[in-house]
Amino acid sequence: MKIGGVFIVFLFMLWSCATTAPKSDATAVVQKTSSGDTLRIANDSLEYEVIIIEPGFYGWLDSFARPRGYYSETFLESRNRLWVQEWNSRVNQASRYNALQYDMRIDYDPNIRYGYEVNYLIYNFFIYFQLQHNQRFGFFDVRP
Repeated sequence: MKIGGVFIVFLFMLWSCATTAPKSDATAVVQKTSSGDTLRIANDSLEYEVIIIEPGFYGWLDSFARPRGYYSETFLESRNRLWVQEWNSRVNQASRYNALQYDMRIDYDPNIRYGYEVNYLIYNFFIYFQLQHNQRFGFFDVRP
């Protein structure tokens, strides 16, 4: 998709697991492409994959985001649950929100423990997205 000269894709796919017991992402693989604009996070044992393609995101992450460990995993999970709900609400309201920005649902299951790295990157993507596109997903201050 092309939005104001910026190519944006945020893909978050989860496939249901056999059990709903909390699980960990201890074996998640985080992989950047050579261009630095794409991030792939995958865990075959939990059957999920996160792909973020956003020019400028990784430069922003390195320069402005709080460092890993600054937020607790519980904080990141709770904020991500709220922001995923808001994101999905906007996907379902294409006439009200830009369908090119909110074109794909995010399946974030609160019964699955995705682990710190996944939650940290998703949280920071939401911060970056809100700042870059002048959006608000609630009343939280999104300045890092």
